[in-house]
Amino acid sequence: MTKARKIMKKKAFIREEMEKQLTGKQSEYLWRKATKRLNDILKEYEALPKGVRTHTDQFIFPAAAIYLTAKEHIPAKKAYSIIENAAVTSTTAMGEKLAKLMKIPGMCRLFISLWNPISRNMFGESCGFQNIFYPKEKGAYRMDIIACPYNRYFSELGCPELTKIFCDNDERTYGNLPGLQFIRTGTLGKGGKRCDFYLKKV
Repeated sequence: MTKARKIMKKKAFIREEMEKQLTGKQSEYLWRKATKRLNDILKEYEALPKGVRTHTDQFIFPAAAIYLTAKEHIPAKKAYSIIENAAVTSTTAMGEKLAKLMKIPGMCRLFISLWNPISRNMFGESCGFQNIFYPKEKGAYRMDIIACPYNRYFSELGCPELTKIFCDNDERTYGNLPGLQFIRTGTLGKGGKRCDFYLKKV
């Protein structure tokens, strides 16, 4: 099985959304074409650093391949809704799981304490981000992202509009956690100068 096929296999939740909106025959055809397109994109960008590829290969490139392929055969608005609706379903479910965890005594404090190592490891320079990390604040975590691989590579591939979906994923994942407040005033994907990320206990 090629790398592209392995990645696409993990995107079954997008395939499910596609099959809600299209016929089985259409979905199968578009999925095969999107897999080939993803394979081509992966080859084009195979020299990217490993850290950057944790975002491009697993999230950015497959979403772009599916969307761009679908847009060639169905209205752009419908193609966009397939990616967006799938993201809503996936991240809302993740948010609900996190919300249950946050009800465990002490979990909110632990969750916030984990964000410094998580953000530096997964959303730092080695992964293609540029950040402003703020001094530690009791019961809170704050950083800004001023350059983002999602914004960059979706733009390079000709579908910058998809960035907004991934910006909104944060809201759906962290926006309704009991005992915590997620504050965001803007994102790069929505035309802002930064993506601010501020999570604090309430």
